Amino acid sequence: MAEAVKDNPISAFMKKRAADKPPKEEKRSRKEERERFKKRLATLTPMEQKYLKRKRAFDAVWPVCRALLVFGLCFVIIYPLLYMITAAFRPRSEMNDPTIIWLSRTYTLSNIKDAARTMEFGKTLLNTLFLNIGCSVLQVITCAITGYGFGRFNFKGKSILFGVVIMMILMPPQIILIPQYMFFRYFNPLGIYHMITQNYINLINSPLTMYMPALTANGIKAGLFIFLFRQSFRGLPKELEDAAYLDGCSPLKTFVSIMIPNAGSTFLTVFLLSVVWYWNDYYVSTSFFTDNSTIALQLKNLDASLTRVIFNNGNVKVNQRELIVWMESGCLISITPILVMYIFLQKNFTEGIARSGLTGM
Repeated sequence: MAEAVKDNPISAFMKKRAADKPPKEEKRSRKEERERFKKRLATLTPMEQKYLKRKRAFDAVWPVCRALLVFGLCFVIIYPLLYMITAAFRPRSEMNDPTIIWLSRTYTLSNIKDAARTMEFGKTLLNTLFLNIGCSVLQVITCAITGYGFGRFNFKGKSILFGVVIMMILMPPQIILIPQYMFFRYFNPLGIYHMITQNYINLINSPLTMYMPALTANGIKAGLFIFLFRQSFRGLPKELEDAAYLDGCSPLKTFVSIMIPNAGSTFLTVFLLSVVWYWNDYYVSTSFFTDNSTIALQLKNLDASLTRVIFNNGNVKVNQRELIVWMESGCLISITPILVMYIFLQKNFTEGIARSGLTGM
């Protein structure tokens, strides 16, 4: 039996691996470390001694700075979320109690129900998804095709057109908002419609004001998405395209069959970013819609709607501290779908950002 264990190849391999490992160094005291550092300095030139001292000081200070930086970021990001969650489930009567800061004595779901009823959450959610998902899908398709053209083809005016894409990233939407509004308010396809009917097509309050820019790769943050796709496609090997062309594939078939499967994480990342930005948008929505409700618009007008719906009186004065519980409840139910989506797709999202080249990886 002993011989069988001795001849076992797995046991022999583990013993050999353990023998190959270098022995662990004994932990030294601070005094021993200082003595060892002084002996090492004695063998170095003055320039090397200065460099080693600076490096040792940096190694000692950097963990403290890093901890302070992480703590500050956690405070800025996590503190509002924690306060939102605690206030959303707190009775409004306890908002005036100075002894309650974080943990409430009692919890209630009435704030969530009142905020959802005020925002007409079911109807608003469906309307938001109709605009959000549709525009995001269209924008992913058009921006991918545009980014593929910039990343894999050479043509006249490429640098100028890509400069326009960079301007789309840098330029705030307020600059082109008035021309866009006039374009949709007096929509005249190819100048023919007005010539025939002596009238214009009014697209204000129509979903086309959101769908048309997305269809032409000019939607919300479209310049950034084109840049992401360009970086992703440029990182793919040229041999993939050459092999597809040798097999008789056209550029479109190569894009569909070769490029899209290899850039799947980038497609998902752009789709998630597009969904988030369309979900949170209220500036563009308020410019083109007057009677259309989205999550962002309802949340923006929640303060005025609460007194009208909950107290049946738009002129009633409500203590602002008590009003916070409904405002935080509205924020909580508004961000919940986005948080759930991100939790399930976090791995693919970070992978797509890394492959796009924005992180320097």
